[in-house]
Amino acid sequence: MIAQLSGKTVQLGVSSIVIDVGGVGFLANCTPSVAAANRVGEAATVFTSLVVREDALTLFAFQDAEERDCFELVQSVSGIGPKIALACVSVLTPQQLRQALANEDVHALTQIPGIGKKGAQRLVIELKDKAGAVPDARAAAGAQPWREQVLAGLQGLGWSLKDAEAACERVAEYAASDEKPTVAQIMRQALRSLAK
Repeated sequence: MIAQLSGKTVQLGVSSIVIDVGGVGFLANCTPSVAAANRVGEAATVFTSLVVREDALTLFAFQDAEERDCFELVQSVSGIGPKIALACVSVLTPQQLRQALANEDVHALTQIPGIGKKGAQRLVIELKDKAGAVPDARAAAGAQPWREQVLAGLQGLGWSLKDAEAACERVAEYAASDEKPTVAQIMRQALRSLAK
């Protein structure tokens, strides 16, 4: 199996990336976060999953190994193929997916394109015990009281939960700095990171 690619980005679409590795261009379907994080002509490293079918070998690219592992886990559910699994990791972060499964949150799972109420219930039944332990969200919020407000603010401005969480990760170091920024200042930094 091809688990990772490192090379130069030669082509980039909304849902695909071509990476030149030693003169061979590998085409991979990818999440929006991979497409947003890479630029044509620059070096790229992506984590990959190869899906083998009778009529095709299809490569999928992810930002990290955890995202790839969630993609593979979701496909273990009967009736879920790579297209829906890719939509799943595009809409929910691995943490959000684990949280939704642990809490049996059917509503959160139905936000995934291609997943209805029955599909969400099947995901919960088949994956609840496989998804891994979810860290205590209250403890995390206590350590970063600004995070919840910034997340809500970004979502209120129209950003997806996944994009909002990624922005919070990018500004976490700034929020913890000696400057002791206000929530408004952290929010401005998060918006700048999303505008890039």
